[in-house]
Amino acid sequence: MRLTVKSQVTIPRHVRRELGIGPGSEVEFVVRGKTVELRPALSKEDVGRTLVARLRGALKRPRYSTAEIMALTRGEN
Repeated sequence: MRLTVKSQVTIPRHVRRELGIGPGSEVEFVVRGKTVELRPALSKEDVGRTLVARLRGALKRPRYSTAEIMALTRGEN
């Protein structure tokens, strides 16, 4: 496969089919050393769901009261 003068490349049909992408699809490139991974980009909804899932439960421990949080924020011991 060769880059065009504009540094573009055509994604082969079998790869587009495997990834479920086509004209207008958003994709992302992930560089790992000398290897590049092409994958469909997550939609805004998927990014939000992933973020919420990652953060869910993060604030459960330790539990502080509002007064305790304010004291910590003010540097009070």
